Amino acid sequence: QVQVVESGGGLVQPGESLRLSCVASRMIFSISDMGWYRQAPGKQRELVAVIESRGKTNYADSVKGRFTISRDNAKNTVYLQMDSLTAEDTAVYYCNARLITSGTNYWGQGTQVTVSS
Repeated sequence: QVQVVESGGGLVQPGESLRLSCVASRMIFSISDMGWYRQAPGKQRELVAVIESRGKTNYADSVKGRFTISRDNAKNTVYLQMDSLTAEDTAVYYCNARLITSGTNYWGQGTQVTVSS
């Protein structure tokens, strides 16, 4: 059974940092592009950052220069380092694994990030 599990969310103050982690099943991780998405209340889910299986990255304009996505293939883990957080970053963050062979998507359950003073 394929699993995608996020962790690391929480409550932080504006300007602080947080690192999210996502562990995916070994059977899919190496053949997947891994991405982080987020959904704020009343808004559609949006792409935050993606890292391809070969390591190429892409970011939403709203997080460029503040967020960094990385992957550790030995640990089947993708990370999202979030710096200089603002209230606008408050959302549920979801990890996504997309198979490069078929385009099949697997989603985690989401982790809440709240930025508030």
